[in-house]
Amino acid sequence: MAANEADEEATVSLVDVLEEDEELEQEASAVLGGSDSEKCSYPEGYVKRQALYACNTCTPKGGEPAGICLACSYKCHEGHELFELYTKRNFRCDCGNDKFGEMECKLFPEKEKANSGNKYSHNFFGLYCTCDRPYPDPEDELPDEMIQCIICEDWFHGRHLGCVVPESVELQEMICESCMNKSPFLWTYAAHVAVPPVLKVCKAEEEGKVEVEHDEDETKPEKEVSESTEDNKQQVEVNGTAGCKRKLQELEDTSAEGSCSGCRLGEMKASGQSRAQQGAVFWPSAWRTKLCSCTHCKNLFVDAGVAFLLDETDTVLAYENKGKTTEQAGGVEGRDPLMSALNNLNRVQQLEIIHEYNDMKTELKDYLQTFAAEGKVVTPEDIRHFFEQQQTRKRRRANAGQYYCS
Repeated sequence: MAANEADEEATVSLVDVLEEDEELEQEASAVLGGSDSEKCSYPEGYVKRQALYACNTCTPKGGEPAGICLACSYKCHEGHELFELYTKRNFRCDCGNDKFGEMECKLFPEKEKANSGNKYSHNFFGLYCTCDRPYPDPEDELPDEMIQCIICEDWFHGRHLGCVVPESVELQEMICESCMNKSPFLWTYAAHVAVPPVLKVCKAEEEGKVEVEHDEDETKPEKEVSESTEDNKQQVEVNGTAGCKRKLQELEDTSAEGSCSGCRLGEMKASGQSRAQQGAVFWPSAWRTKLCSCTHCKNLFVDAGVAFLLDETDTVLAYENKGKTTEQAGGVEGRDPLMSALNNLNRVQQLEIIHEYNDMKTELKDYLQTFAAEGKVVTPEDIRHFFEQQQTRKRRRANAGQYYCS
């Protein structure tokens, strides 16, 4: 009885592992599913959103930043050291243009010298966050998740966001403090639409008290708060980057004068509700639907260079869902045949498959780690080579077993 229970537990464990691997595979394909792995995206112009890479071999730090599409990472930069940039919006593939010297794109060589509409950051040299460090960082021993700002699209350590990260951020979007200050009207939306800032609670058990860490502005005298707020309004430069040169008060006055009847932003301002203008801001799913799209507000978003916030399909989640749909449409319909086959095998056969699967999984992990260590992209040919080696080893084991047959 105990043996049967152990077998059942092992069988369920295998199913769980397979389902987990399938989920991870779907997440990976969601990022790549919206991009073409065979054709350079350059002819499509500035693609709304696509998976991008930077080649440290061809465009190392010290030169000009450049980005390449998924197909070029496979066909033109195989064996090179690449930085995976996840996805970025409104970008045109640079592969083979003047930034790459004598190197030509194998898929679409007829490119202009440069793409003036592209936006670059230190991400293209493998650096991230306000700490300007690589990821993963071999010198950073603190485990910390990286979160992408939906405006500047840089990645930040949770501990460097200037706020407490909400427990669940899977379906939320984040805007870093620097980007919030460059579009000051977003603070008004933050007070009404964003996820409320998390307060740090410290329980003093020995005193039987609970201490709550408030924002600094809440503990300042009223006069100091007023002066501090005025200083923020006149801020011209944020974190070393040129910010919004117009005072927040001027924007508020202009908004009040030009706002349309029924303007959501105007109504929010009139309510008087506010929040401390510090730290990154997290936004719940579907928050973009609550942004005002009256004529005046549309111009406000355009002038600030964030008109894409009014587009619900601009989100990474929408891009990934599209990628998943594409993958599913091109895949085999119905239940996974491996899962179906497992249910038709006896316990001994299931255990044998479990051992074979675990061995294969370990060897595949070790094989892929060599690519990660060298910063290389894994191509379909590499995967085929791995399984060809597996088949060769399997045949050797089978042939060796013949000598022990009686």
